[in-house]
Amino acid sequence: MFPESRQFEAALQVVRELRSASFEAYLAGGCVRDLLLGREPKDYDVATSATPDAVLSLFKRTFAVGAHFGVVLVADSDEEGYVTTEVATFRSDGAYSDGRHPDAVRYTKSAEEDVRRRDFSINGLLLDPFPQGLKPDSFKELDVRAEARTLQAEPLTFQFQNELRPAVIDYVGGVADLDAGLVRAIGRPEARFEEDRLRMLRGVRFAARFGFELEPKTAEAMRQLAARIHAVSRERVRDELTKMLTEGRARRAFELLDETGLLKEVLPEVSRMKGVEQPPQFHPEGDVWTHTLMLLKQLEPECPLTLAWGALLHDVGKPPTFRRAPDRIRFDGHVDVGVAMAAEICRRFRFSNDETTQILSLIENHMRFADAERMKASTLKRFFRLTEFDQHLALHRMDCLAGSGNLDHWEFVRERYLAMPEETVRPRPLITGRELIAAGYAPGAGFKGMLRAVEDAQLEGTIGTAEEALQLVRERFPKK
Repeated sequence: MFPESRQFEAALQVVRELRSASFEAYLAGGCVRDLLLGREPKDYDVATSATPDAVLSLFKRTFAVGAHFGVVLVADSDEEGYVTTEVATFRSDGAYSDGRHPDAVRYTKSAEEDVRRRDFSINGLLLDPFPQGLKPDSFKELDVRAEARTLQAEPLTFQFQNELRPAVIDYVGGVADLDAGLVRAIGRPEARFEEDRLRMLRGVRFAARFGFELEPKTAEAMRQLAARIHAVSRERVRDELTKMLTEGRARRAFELLDETGLLKEVLPEVSRMKGVEQPPQFHPEGDVWTHTLMLLKQLEPECPLTLAWGALLHDVGKPPTFRRAPDRIRFDGHVDVGVAMAAEICRRFRFSNDETTQILSLIENHMRFADAERMKASTLKRFFRLTEFDQHLALHRMDCLAGSGNLDHWEFVRERYLAMPEETVRPRPLITGRELIAAGYAPGAGFKGMLRAVEDAQLEGTIGTAEEALQLVRERFPKK
């Protein structure tokens, strides 16, 4: 059925009120694209002939988040909270001297003019919720067609059975491109990408997300202008890459990044994985690039960004450590090198400290599973204490499935991790520094080693009381 959500109803109400005030108003952009693809939009945008001042005066609760660019958020609230609809005034943009924002914005009364300054044809569609008095329940016909396209690849026509004019307003061939599965820049691709260079990454992301192809001229413009992506802030690049990694089509996204030349610009360390051989007895799938792509293919939609980046970068240290030894190909020290390289990548993209710590931990520990069966009980339990250990399990499983396919180490660790009670992994300390002082030891750096020795013995199960802990300290750390 057509969406029955607060967001959708709130957007329809915004359109109603704008229409009642004699303004043009349509659902616009990505929400229209998603509705036509049979997907439920995450949010809804409205495009209107009303100026920001008119929008601000017409609605009771608003946020002028981007009024300079003609954008106002309209809030709809009830006892459960509120939802917002982004309302943007029809506009045409001036030059983009910074490769991100227009130097000047001119409001227009023309919906077509507004559409033609947008990025891609599939994002340039307008939807009239009430054409010639059409009621909201008439959307059922539109919904049936979207469902038919999803299940049967039926061509998109969107002609209502009651012969009212089509609800979709398409000035740029967006419906045809949706039907053909193409991401096409509106107008001259070079001009669209010069206006905002991030659009190149967005185009790749849309193509991967929907399983579409890049229209040839659009792809060629990306190749020609790929080096200009450096004009975009690293945070914006990071956010686009993260979306690519966590939308469920990460492998296709990175293949397209490579094909368009964008990968070597935004992540040269990953681009260098191509052609780096691996020992076939452990990696029958091929080189490091192929192995990494096979991991990315396994990433689930909405997976944690730290897991996604850990999967992407887990072998980033292999290209610089590659050597062909007499017995086989080796990557000596690739984990340590990879951690250092990933730390620089995280710094470059300005990840938070917590995100960086987790990404680096995943890389640093991804090879430890092979040693798990030989670990002492204390070492294994400390291994289980790693933050978000489920992510470590997930990465190792993907790593195995993208290589030899042998899951023995993963199964051993997983079984013991699930079977081990939390109080066994993180037992309450038997003693603290207070007890050591009471036993006559002078406070100092040596306390750390004493308490570590006690905890090791506790984790190994050889001691279980405070008295036993103090006896162990007296035996191993005699007073001087």
